Amino acid sequence: MERFLEGKIAAVTGGTRGIGRAVAQALLEAGAAVAVCGRRKDGVEQALRELSVRGRAIGAAADVSCWEDVERFFRLIEEQFGGLDILVNNAGVGVFAPAAELSLEDWRRTIQTNLTGAFYCARVAIAMMRRRGGGFIINIGSLAGKNAFAGGAAYNASKFGLDGFSEALMLDYRYEDIRVSTIMPGSVATEFGGGAGGDWKIAPEDIAEIVLAVLRMPARTLISRVEVRPSKPRK
Repeated sequence: MERFLEGKIAAVTGGTRGIGRAVAQALLEAGAAVAVCGRRKDGVEQALRELSVRGRAIGAAADVSCWEDVERFFRLIEEQFGGLDILVNNAGVGVFAPAAELSLEDWRRTIQTNLTGAFYCARVAIAMMRRRGGGFIINIGSLAGKNAFAGGAAYNASKFGLDGFSEALMLDYRYEDIRVSTIMPGSVATEFGGGAGGDWKIAPEDIAEIVLAVLRMPARTLISRVEVRPSKPRK
């Protein structure tokens, strides 16, 4: 793989498995130094053992719904790598039930992780990117952010919100050379998406390829939103 990200520093939330893990690996192979976080310490440690053979990788247990955890994670990046050029907001949870059957905690956790967590991370990242003259924020959204479905009240709300947040963020910072993009996958073959599902689902590596494509674009061009679907979904 072309190492076009040599010298760049990236952070991937939810980077220990699924889409985040595939993105972290692709960034390392493209030459970036990469920091990952996940909620479980053992998951972070296992991911780092495997990612570190591909390049400079660090990580920490962090829940992006917790401001103190986010501050601690990005402080580690500053101390170990000296800055930040790329943020991939990938951490997410999903709880699916009719609205009146969602617990207050299910609602809070979904919104706090999927939407507020992206805001927390972007808030810190923007300050770090300004010091380096710009950067990229790539938010991993979902087609559930434009297509509501029964049982998706909390998840749909979080992803619709993330799409709106991403667009506003792009408008806020485009003239500071901070480019903001949203990738909106449909069904992906991850543990979150219910497993492999045969050959019809999107592979996590396909989303990682899209992240790299966004990062390859010349400075004059911004890919602001990408919708991604399985080419031949189940009928």
